[in-house]
Amino acid sequence: MAANFLHGVETVEILKGPRPIRQVKTAVVGLIGTAPTGPLNTPTIVLSERDAAAFGEAQYASGYTIPQALDAIFDQGAGTVIVINVCNPATHKQAVTNETVTLDAVTGVGKLAKTYVSAVVVKSEDLATPYVLDTDYTLDAAAGTITRKPGGAIASGATLKVSYEHVAPNLVTSSDIIGTVTAGGDRTGIKALDDTYNRFGFNAKLILAPVYGTLTAVSTELIAMAHKLRGMAIIDAPIGVTVQQAVEGRGPAGSINFNTSSERAILCYPHLKVFDAATGAERLEPMSQRLAGVICRKDADNGYWWSPSNTEIMGITGVERPITGRINDPQSEANLLNENGIVTVFNSFGTGLRAWGNRSAAWPSMTHPRNFINVRRTADVLHESVEYSMLQFIDAPIDDGLIDAVKESVNGFIRTLIARGALIDGACTYDPAKNPPTEIALGHLTFDVTFMPPTPAERITFESFIDIGLLAKLGSQQ
Repeated sequence: MAANFLHGVETVEILKGPRPIRQVKTAVVGLIGTAPTGPLNTPTIVLSERDAAAFGEAQYASGYTIPQALDAIFDQGAGTVIVINVCNPATHKQAVTNETVTLDAVTGVGKLAKTYVSAVVVKSEDLATPYVLDTDYTLDAAAGTITRKPGGAIASGATLKVSYEHVAPNLVTSSDIIGTVTAGGDRTGIKALDDTYNRFGFNAKLILAPVYGTLTAVSTELIAMAHKLRGMAIIDAPIGVTVQQAVEGRGPAGSINFNTSSERAILCYPHLKVFDAATGAERLEPMSQRLAGVICRKDADNGYWWSPSNTEIMGITGVERPITGRINDPQSEANLLNENGIVTVFNSFGTGLRAWGNRSAAWPSMTHPRNFINVRRTADVLHESVEYSMLQFIDAPIDDGLIDAVKESVNGFIRTLIARGALIDGACTYDPAKNPPTEIALGHLTFDVTFMPPTPAERITFESFIDIGLLAKLGSQQ
């Protein structure tokens, strides 16, 4: 009421009834790694290959994980990436003194051993004559090339001595990737993902640290953050691991980072081959970054309730080692890996290279449908969307109207998910037995949410019968 006494008319607006529930974003990748440029330990949104250029050009960024991972993700065609670069040019750097560089006699170009260089000093071969930038030569710091300028003091085809500094991603440690919370409250590395909801209004749902994720110390932190954010950590086996070692890694006898039963871990094996334009040859890269892109594309094209399995992986030329796979062969290596909760690559006649595997690392320890990657992610979307939308009801007076509004808001969202195909069925109900007066007096309400996402058609069985009774049809058409 506007006042204790009013001689007149007033209108008081009362909010009643259900509220629409806003669905959380799903195709969001949290990428932690190294780049030669870009913000340091600051979550940065990258939506396209144009945005990715802020973290360096992939063709010049050999040894850095972020540029190659962004290229792999966007090869799949979709996704929002939150990038956290831990490579600090001020501390992760090395100096090179008097490197010998011979200029091409025709083009006048000389190539340094490193890219993304700084503090470059160019001298004559005998070190007696220093040369001046933009007078005697030009420098492409990203490509690590020096070009002789016509009319300058450098002779055609000259041999030079070049000193410089370069960013050294090899100096980045697992501690840098894991990160910490500074005395001033700033988060770094993986821990910086804690800041993303308050900064952007959404969390990373697919978390990876390519190359570094093969280390057990890093993979366990990725899984811990995935639990915190209701996401999935995508983890690679190390390069050079055999099928047997990958399977053994699931148990105590293993020596790799696969010994987990977390329903929020997706285990990937093997590494993938891609063509490297900078070297003109194939190189290996982690499967995790391509799988993250595959999941984002699946979310965009079909929906997060679809499994990423049986989806072609774009931009790759092969796999680290051949994985046998036939759709009707339970003894194949692809089936053995899937049987032990490892996502792999299926490559059979006419199929192309496909992501293959529906289950998280929870399988085979957990047989609940939550071990399916798509079921776990669908449950996360439902839970998180409902929770965030309840803010508008928090601290409102508890009465029948509030109970009905909460219940109908959730049921309206569930009906939407059913219509989209994300749920088979579901409902939100209020049980008075779970809400005794003592709890309501404490301001506490409890609702039941029951739902079932669709499980993937992982196995299709035909029961075949040879029926001699069908021979009786012979001659019946005469």
